[in-house]
Amino acid sequence: MASVYQLKVTLTGAKPPIWRRILVPSVMDLGSLHEVLQVVMGWSNCHLHQFIAGGITFGMLDDGFGNEFDDEDETDYTLRQVLKKQKDSLTYEYDFGDGWKHKIVLEKILPFDSSVSVPRCTKGKRACPPEDCGGIWGYEELIETIQDPSHPEHEDMLEWLGGEFDPEHFDIEEINAILSE
Repeated sequence: MASVYQLKVTLTGAKPPIWRRILVPSVMDLGSLHEVLQVVMGWSNCHLHQFIAGGITFGMLDDGFGNEFDDEDETDYTLRQVLKKQKDSLTYEYDFGDGWKHKIVLEKILPFDSSVSVPRCTKGKRACPPEDCGGIWGYEELIETIQDPSHPEHEDMLEWLGGEFDPEHFDIEEINAILSE
């Protein structure tokens, strides 16, 4: 019987922290978890990714390119195979160039309840950094630049962002609407 995992996903190195708390079925495979993480964190799924747990790397295998990294196929492993007890954790890395690392911790194992829609985000803090902004250090510099109208790159950064960017913005209703689709 499937249970529900309450996971806390924290973007490593972000200060103040950027995180999400999500509910997912324990039988969800890691490939599907990747899709959920893209939605709840706010990424746009345009870069490679991998999971690391217990010294094993899990990734998306592509028959056209082979398996040059010796990754395990992420679709062959479920969460309950990788996270077996509370406080177990794994790393999710997205965009190897920018190096966005996320720590995923199994906070609770809950009984399956058909009245609870999963996957679902139950809480979170702060906006996801924009894609391709240069990793955590580039993001910190971006925030500093857009918050200082006298900064020489202020207008260029706002234009690159496509307008305003609020680093505190977090819209749980929007996230859950996308997850329910």
